[in-house]
Amino acid sequence: MKVTTDQQRQRFVQELLKDLTEENLAIFAGAGLSAPAGFVSWSELLRPVAEELELEIEKETDLVALAQYHCNSNLANRGKLNQLLINELSDNAKITENHQILARLPISTYWTTNYDKLIENSLKETGKIPDTKYRIKQLSFTKRGRDAVVYKMHGDIEHPDEAVLTKDDYETYHVKMQPFINALSGDLVAKTFLFLGFSFTDPNLDYILSRVRVAYSTDQRQHYCIQKLVEPKDGEPEADTEYRARKQELFIQDLLRFGIKTILVSSYAEITDILQQIEWAFKRNTIFISGSAHEYGRWEPSVAENFIYSLAKEISSLGFRIVSGFGLGVGSSVITGALEHVYMSGLRLDSDQLILRPFPQTEVGTRPIAQVWHDYRTDMISYSGIAIFLFGNKLKDGEVVVADGLIKEFEIAKSNGLLLIPVGATEYASRQIYCQLLKEGYFDSDAFPENARKFINQICDKESELTTIQSGVIDLLKSLK
Repeated sequence: MKVTTDQQRQRFVQELLKDLTEENLAIFAGAGLSAPAGFVSWSELLRPVAEELELEIEKETDLVALAQYHCNSNLANRGKLNQLLINELSDNAKITENHQILARLPISTYWTTNYDKLIENSLKETGKIPDTKYRIKQLSFTKRGRDAVVYKMHGDIEHPDEAVLTKDDYETYHVKMQPFINALSGDLVAKTFLFLGFSFTDPNLDYILSRVRVAYSTDQRQHYCIQKLVEPKDGEPEADTEYRARKQELFIQDLLRFGIKTILVSSYAEITDILQQIEWAFKRNTIFISGSAHEYGRWEPSVAENFIYSLAKEISSLGFRIVSGFGLGVGSSVITGALEHVYMSGLRLDSDQLILRPFPQTEVGTRPIAQVWHDYRTDMISYSGIAIFLFGNKLKDGEVVVADGLIKEFEIAKSNGLLLIPVGATEYASRQIYCQLLKEGYFDSDAFPENARKFINQICDKESELTTIQSGVIDLLKSLK
């Protein structure tokens, strides 16, 4: 088998993006997602148990059975197993980049067989409130203000004595934890799952997937998983590598029975690349419009304001979400244009169409207002994947000067990797930004499609009229979308 091609990967990203935008994407996290955080593998965790039983961990493939053998030899006492979990999984491991990306995305449902707290901690780090469920009674309660539900179907590290670990635990799971099975079955029907770091050897999940498959037959929802392609091990005979590769191929075909399509990567680092692509694709649906204007250059104020209003309305009609900081002489027209599209379309106004962030104007408290503005700008820009810059001037000591606030927003947007679109024809700071990016060769980079340069020239030409500028911006955004 071969790794997924770039074209196939792009289709995969676009499919997930649809579910992500509609808040229908769920994550199922296995041990592989937590491994980069520094946690030992299951085989290493159970190495002391294997040695005590005079077995070699390298030869053991059924680790659930190994845990059961330990309990059998200790008259059902699993105290040592509990202590191993506490010793290896209780430490405050560093949150991985994959966890950080997933936490930033608008995902409200997480399922995991892991006992660690990486998912919850990553959500908290991004300012979200997780509602964690690892006991049946918790299913009937809702944490106030929650942003995401984390279902830990095999237990939590703070309660190792309740963790699903041995064959006894797995064999009685469908009796003791039936509500969890029902909840996961429902989510598998209603949501699109992305399986990460999961080997699909868990008997509980196999049981649940089988139930859903039997109930829905050929009408199952499409799910996805990412797996690493089998590669030769050091000193491994070629025949053994080919055998493992053949097993992986058959396994991937079998997953299709459950509606799970596999994306193959050549290294685990590619998983991070894919998640970054998904986050970037999602963010590019949100546009930060940066602009301020005490005057509008060669245009009358009413004409320029109508241009900004019409531009924002048309951007909103393309399906982009707009973020605005209510910049002087620009923000009000942006908001009016976005609102008119929303109301004329019969939609309900929410953060899916428009995010407003008016700047505080007075210094209150211990922090300098300049620092508050910087943090405010950084937070506002973090929602976006594209930044458009308009005009950019202000009145200072009776003179019209380049707006330093717009330059600062440009610098933040650039450092955060946003796609930068300065409308240089509107002069002032926007012209200054255009000249800087042109000198750096930014518009000839991979950030833009091949046909984008003509639109850039159109919106940055000093002779362009506002109607020409507007059509250029819209055509550029269409080419990006």
